[in-house]
Amino acid sequence: MIRMLASVTNPEEAEIAVKARADLIDLKNPNDGALGALPARTIHACLATVAGRRPVSATIGDLPMKPATVAAAVSRTAATGVDIVKMGIVDGGDAPACIASAAQARGAAALVGVILADMIIPTSDLVRAMADAGFTGVMLDTGLKDGRSLRDHLSADALADFIGRVRDAGLWAGLAGSLRLADIVPLAALGPSILGFRGALCRGGARRDVMDPDRVAEVVQSVCDSQRIGWANSSAGFRQADREVGSVARTVR
Repeated sequence: MIRMLASVTNPEEAEIAVKARADLIDLKNPNDGALGALPARTIHACLATVAGRRPVSATIGDLPMKPATVAAAVSRTAATGVDIVKMGIVDGGDAPACIASAAQARGAAALVGVILADMIIPTSDLVRAMADAGFTGVMLDTGLKDGRSLRDHLSADALADFIGRVRDAGLWAGLAGSLRLADIVPLAALGPSILGFRGALCRGGARRDVMDPDRVAEVVQSVCDSQRIGWANSSAGFRQADREVGSVARTVR
């Protein structure tokens, strides 16, 4: 089973996502970049609202690849008590050193690397560095948020190759990046572990808009339906994705 990740900005949206049966609740500030970080007090409030009903992740912000900067942000975010800390991987700086520093700073939280595919090539070396550092998963996302989705930047073959390389490294593979309803079926056919959404869940369809309960429910249902459609073509991939992400809650709690 592919899990659906819903990015939320406050406790009210977190409750909407939980009630709509989103699988993972992701905390971020879309007003502050692709992986904008929420204040610690907002993270604490969201955690209190979710109350253990779902795994909760939080982003550390759009940061340069400087090990000390990344490690401090990872430590600060992990200290809030979230289950998963998500750090972006961008071009420039020293990404491998940042990955290693993040692993040392994560505390009890799991780590997920987010490769911004419109800003850096998702190489096997990056995936292997995260696996060696003890990361739980790797996601592809977009950083520019210019109206183009992940599928505008990478072909289906490239995405399938990414998923395979991440799985071979023993991690779960997630896809995000301005995804819409129309993206769900073709991406689900590739058998990722997670599909992540923000703009598609919002009233006006933009990531900075207010979350719409009906849109969230529609996306959740579409992800569920897409798996039944694609099961015959990718049953082995779906079974592996289910094992990978089904272990997230057990791993991080």
